[in-house]
Amino acid sequence: MDSIDRLTRRTFLASTAVLPIALAGATDSSIPIGLELYSVRDELNKDLPGTLRTVAKMGYQVVEFYAPYMQWTPAYAREVRSILDDAGLRCNSTHNGLESFSTAKMPHAIELNTIIGSHYVVLASPGALKTLDEYKHVADTLTGAVAILEAAGLGAGYHNHDAEWRPIEGRKPLEIIAANTPHDLMLQLDVGTCVETGNDPVAWVRANPGRIRSMHLKEWSPEKGYKVAFGEGRVPWPQLLDAAESVGGVEYYLIEQEQSGDPLEMVRECLANYRKVRPA
Repeated sequence: MDSIDRLTRRTFLASTAVLPIALAGATDSSIPIGLELYSVRDELNKDLPGTLRTVAKMGYQVVEFYAPYMQWTPAYAREVRSILDDAGLRCNSTHNGLESFSTAKMPHAIELNTIIGSHYVVLASPGALKTLDEYKHVADTLTGAVAILEAAGLGAGYHNHDAEWRPIEGRKPLEIIAANTPHDLMLQLDVGTCVETGNDPVAWVRANPGRIRSMHLKEWSPEKGYKVAFGEGRVPWPQLLDAAESVGGVEYYLIEQEQSGDPLEMVRECLANYRKVRPA
């Protein structure tokens, strides 16, 4: 199974107002809250051990590494695992390019994810696709990967961006991915891009029961785009988290905030706001 492309990195909106983050519904504080480490990528590149310890001290329980982790050796992965364990962190998933799902690279992905204790190997992006047939090809790749990864004790996942919400030939590419992959494939919901494109994240979760096992809690607002902290934009967080926990099968959440002047302070603020919705 070869990689098929290179990794490249408002009706609903009108009907939803900015929701006070303190208005939480039924809560489940047992769901671990984590951080997509791309949010603090510069800090991580400069000082991986120190950055992991810092986010752990903030109160994050889980982290998600992104594609450069594939450059690690098994020995270095064991060092990272030791740092995670000492900090009280877990890595539940990694973000990957299509190369991680190729015949040549998948064994390395499996080895590294097993060492660091990851549960899911997630396709972060299929690249710049233009046709539904290309998305169906990606779905075929993921379907094959599900069986291989499950045999190794791991799961496969797919992470959406805005492109998957924009119809091609009358169909949303994310619907094609969901319809052409087994239920065992996790559909990791990027919330911000869903809302930005005028889609309803609560409806998507309810339409895919048991498959939304993790979510990127990325905020978005019409005025500031993604330059806002969790809870300060347009996303209906209480309703969405309730749906994820009651229907989606969510196992953990990941804060993601990619656009801020002080990344560490921003992810600290995001976590504080999250705790107003889901107290520890």
